[in-house]
Amino acid sequence: MMVSFFDQFASPSYLGIPLIAIAIALPWVLYPTPSSRWINNRLTTIQGWFINRFTNQLMLPLNVGGHKWALLLASLMIFLITINMLGLLPYTFTPTTQLSLNMGFAVPLWLATVIIGMRNQPTVALGHLLPEGTPIPLIPVLIIIETISLFIRPLALGVRLTANLTAGHLLIQLIATAVFVLLPMMPTVAILTATVLFLLTLLEVAVAMIQAYVFVLLLSLYLQENV
Repeated sequence: MMVSFFDQFASPSYLGIPLIAIAIALPWVLYPTPSSRWINNRLTTIQGWFINRFTNQLMLPLNVGGHKWALLLASLMIFLITINMLGLLPYTFTPTTQLSLNMGFAVPLWLATVIIGMRNQPTVALGHLLPEGTPIPLIPVLIIIETISLFIRPLALGVRLTANLTAGHLLIQLIATAVFVLLPMMPTVAILTATVLFLLTLLEVAVAMIQAYVFVLLLSLYLQENV
C-alpha cells in the first residue's frame, strides 16, 4: 500500500490516544538543569550566552514596560527552535507543522498585545487604524482595511510557520524518495541528487531557526506598537 507524503504530518497516536502533548513536552528534558556551582560547563555557558544575546536584541526597540515580556518571548523562541530542529530527525514528529498548534500560540499572544495597547493607551492604539492626514472620503475604507489587517496578523503568524516547515519537510521527502528510486538505475544522478538533499537539509536547519526567530520578532513588533 502506497503511503501518502502527508502522513508524516499526521498527529501520532497510541491506542487512540494523541501523543502530541508528549511531543510538545519532551524537548524540555533535553535542556541542562541550572547548577548552583560558580563555574558551569560549556553547554550551559553557551546556552546562557545565546539567551542573553537574543533577549538583548529583542528588547532593544522596546521601552521598559515591554521588558516584562522578555522571559515569555525568550522561552517561546527556544521552545520553537527545539521543536523545529528535532522535527528534522528521522522517525520524529514536528508539532509546529500543525496549524492548530501555531494558531494556539499566535492568537493569545497577539490578543494580549492588543489588550495591553487598548488598556494603557487606547487613543494611540486606535490611532493605528487611521493614518494621519487621510482624506475624509477615504476614512471609512481605511478603517475597514486596517481593522482587517489587524485581525489577519495572528493568522499570518501561524500560517507562515506552518507553511515553511511543511514545505521544507515535503521537499526533503520528495528528494529522498528520488534518491532511492534513482540509485539502482542511475547511480551518478542519484549521488548528485543526494548532494542536493544534503544542502537542502542544511537549509532546512537554518529555516527551522529563522522561522522561530521571525515568529517571536513579529510578536515583539506588535508589542512595540502597544506599549
